[in-house]
Parts: sequence; structure tokens; C-alpha cells
Amino acid sequence: MSEYRSSNFIHDIIDEDNKTGKHGGQVVTRFPPEPNGYLHIGHAKSICLNFSTAEKYGGKCNLRYDDTNPEKEDMEFVNSIEDDVHWLGFEWDNKFWASDYFPKMYEAACELIKKGKAFVCELSPEEMRSYRGTLTEPGKNSPYRDRPIEENLKLFGEMKEGKYPEGSMVLRAKIDMASPNINMRDPIIYRIAHVSHHNTGDDWCIYPMYDFAHPIEDAIEGVTHSICTLEFEDHRPLYEWFLNELNWWNPQPQQIEFARLNITNTVMSKRLLKGLVDDGVVEGWDDPRMPTIAGLRRRGYTPSAIRDFCDRIGVAKSNSEVEMGLLEFCVREDLQAQVESRNVVENPVKVIITNYPEGKSEEFTIENNGKVPELGERTITFSREIWIDGEDFKEIPPKKYFRLFPGNEVRLKGAYFIKCTDVIKNEDGTIKEVHATYDPETRSGSGFTGRKVKGTIHFVDAASCVPIEVRNYGYLMVPDESGENQLNERSVETPVAYAEPSILDAKKGERFQFFRHGYYIADSELHEEGKDGRKVFNRIVDLKSSYRPK
Repeated sequence: MSEYRSSNFIHDIIDEDNKTGKHGGQVVTRFPPEPNGYLHIGHAKSICLNFSTAEKYGGKCNLRYDDTNPEKEDMEFVNSIEDDVHWLGFEWDNKFWASDYFPKMYEAACELIKKGKAFVCELSPEEMRSYRGTLTEPGKNSPYRDRPIEENLKLFGEMKEGKYPEGSMVLRAKIDMASPNINMRDPIIYRIAHVSHHNTGDDWCIYPMYDFAHPIEDAIEGVTHSICTLEFEDHRPLYEWFLNELNWWNPQPQQIEFARLNITNTVMSKRLLKGLVDDGVVEGWDDPRMPTIAGLRRRGYTPSAIRDFCDRIGVAKSNSEVEMGLLEFCVREDLQAQVESRNVVENPVKVIITNYPEGKSEEFTIENNGKVPELGERTITFSREIWIDGEDFKEIPPKKYFRLFPGNEVRLKGAYFIKCTDVIKNEDGTIKEVHATYDPETRSGSGFTGRKVKGTIHFVDAASCVPIEVRNYGYLMVPDESGENQLNERSVETPVAYAEPSILDAKKGERFQFFRHGYYIADSELHEEGKDGRKVFNRIVDLKSSYRPK
């Protein structure tokens, strides 16, 4: 694993805060997901940043569920979030629910009303939009903006008691309808929603908006550095306005924004990902093509590779797009010294070695990983009939093709040299089998030095190999002619595949290098058995790439 680390401007801010004693030398962060979907690779960056920051400074990082929107939240998502955080290698100091603070948030809203800083508004959503103004034009005050404080308190209390239907009224902060920051134009802070909540049941029928709940949650929990993605930068004045007007906490938490993660060939939107799941485009949230942490886990990515990736991309102040190749590079670098190799051929071509004795079989010992002798050795068999990879034979070879073709000799890795002598075809012109001869003097390990060949290919013994189901996953999204992402119609391919029999011992979630093909994992979640009960292996990543990190 690389020791590469990039700069982190957030840590620079914390270093300066610690010098001045701004937070008493304390560092408390939080990871605050809304439990309305599965986390994706973008959330992994936030997880790594928040937890590793707390770890670096000997502080705390809390897991907090921002469960203020009961219509879209579910305990299924809560369980998946906790699995993801643990899988990435982190443990929270405390687990909190925003809904536990509903009484305090209600008290805070009443305090703003008493100070003349909040009012109950009965404009319809359409009217409110028309009053809001534009980026270049100021908004207009609501006709309800100057309601007396006592009337606002009464109406807000009646909203809490459930006396009004959804959409009939809201509570708004009273700030400045002419502010150049539209977020400060009397934003909604409470809405009516007659729905049950997973944590509070039917105790509440009014729910706070995120912009109001967020700073209060941070302050209650003693968060020192509230690390958010860049889209919340324009919301920071509102965050600070609520804390300043309430003036209940000192010192106050400070919000710091960093650039969210955008990756090529990837969808980074919970809403769009949910659409893919709901429409049946993918098998589920853990489909190996999905950028969800659950999907990456099932795909075979490792937690250490994802953490390394997050370290490498660093923490920036402006949005940019990271190449998917960097994440794949981190996965290859992590796996190359960990996994054993297995011989697997895809789209196989049968080769009959005509001068090899019928009924004879030999055993060869080969290394499990040529770069890591500590991973040991295994035994493979060889006989008269073998299968080779479809890419390793061409009847009419292109230039600089050094694998098997008529008249050419190649080395079978771990066995003998063979030379193609004939091609037998079916009636429709497709290849039925290839005939070859072998040179018994060239047995692997014999020290033969009589001649060299340019091509080395692998094989499986037709007498002992087993069929498996291989799923070669590509990118779920690919750019169209205009550069916009669109669904890749060929995001998964399932070629015919034969493997050496030791593959049957693979446990769910066990990773291998399929020699010359890439890294694969025994499917660990759903569909662990494919067609006819065959074991399923998902391609984690290709073996090689032209990508090199800068």
C-alpha cells in the first residue's frame, strides 16, 4: 500500500484553532447521514475524513442520523449505514438521532418567535416561490411576516397539536428578503407532516428543516468542526445566524466546507441511484456495478483500497472530477500482494495434443502468487485435452501476435511447449478444436534451454476443470457524444468459463487473480450460485491499465 498522502486544508484550520485555543484544544466531528438510501463512494470520502480527523487529533467522531424527514427514511438504510462504516474500519464514539432533539428544536423555534425572528406563514408553495425573488431581484415580504408574537406562538403550538393540514402553513425565519444569498430570504424552518416517525412514532406532526436542525444538532453534541460538502457553503451564513440568534452555546461549532467527490463514469446521486434500483436497471443497492459502498464491497473492492483512494485525492476547496482509474489503481495495488492466482479460461478453445498419450495425466506444481512466495504453491493437472482462452488463439493472427496460431509454438505456463498443427471446424465454419503437438523435453521445471518462444499462455485440463459463472462488470455509465453520462448497455458480460478444480473450495468473499484476466471475488451476497448451481465470480478490476497516478 502506498504511503502517499495529500494536503488537507481542514487539518490546517484545526491546527490554527488548536494554537489559539478556539475550542479548548478539542476536536469533535460527526458523520451525519440521512437514512434515506444506501451510502456511496462519495460518502466514503466523508466517512474517512471525519473519522480520521478525529483520530489524528485524539478527538471524537459521532455517528448521527439526520432523521428529520420521516417520509423517506427506513431502518433498512440505518443498518446498511452502520455496516458500511464498520466495513471501512471505523467505530463511532457515540450514536445520536436528530429526532432525539425534537423537543429542544421546538423550544429553539419558540425562542426565535419570542425574539420576533420567526413567524407562521400561510402562503402556498407557489405563492412563496413567486415572493422569493431571483438571483438578481430581491424578494417580497410575506403578508404574514408582521404577525404579533403571541399569535405566532399560538399558531405554532396549534401546528404542533395537529390542528392544520399539511401545506396549510409553515414556520419561517425572519431575516432579509432582499439578501443576495437566497438562503437567507426568510427560509422555512418547520413544516407540517402527518406521518409516523421510526423513532418518535406519532408524537410529532411538525418537523424541522435540515438547515435549522443541523446547527442545533452540532451544538448540542459539542461538535467543534462541522465538516460539510461544498454545496452547503451558501448555507453557512444561515447556520451561523441560527446559532447567533439563539446564543445558547459558547463556543459555537464552526462549519467547514470541502469539495464533494465526483468520479468519471459514475452516478453520485442518491435520487438517481434509487431510480436505477426502483426501475430494475440494477439488481439492487448492492449490485456490483453500483457506486454504493455495499456494491463496491460485493464487487470485491477492499476497505484499505478505498481509504488509500480517499487519502490520495485529498481535500480540496473546489469541485473537480477524479478519474475512476485512480480508484481501480488503488484496488490493484492493494490486491496484488494479497491474493492467490487461479487458471481460468474464458470463451474457451479446446486443444487436443495429438502426440500426448491417451489416458495419461500429469501433475505440475505452480506458485499461487509469483510475487509473494509466502502464499505457497498448488497442484494443477495436464492431459491430452486442454482448454485455452479464446483470446489466445487466432487462425489468422494480427501483427505482433505471439500466442497460438497455425505453425506457431507457445509455452503453456507450468507445463510444456506446444505447437499448433491443425484447426478442425464445424459445418458452420466455427472452430471445433485445435490440434497441436508437445515437446516432452520442455517440461516446466526441467531446466530446458534449447530454444525460446515469445508467447506464454495458460490452460485448464479438460479432464478435471469445472464450469463457473464469471461476471465481467464494466462501467454502469459511459459518456455519449456530448460527454454526458448515459447507461452502458454492456455493463456486464458473462462469458463461458472453465476453471481449475481448486476454485470449488472458494469461500464467499474470497478474492483471486484469474491469471491474465484480472482480480475476481466469489460472490458474497446475493446470487452466490449461477446457472446450474455454478459458483459465481465477479470481476473486481482488470489486471492491467494504462492509468498511472500523477
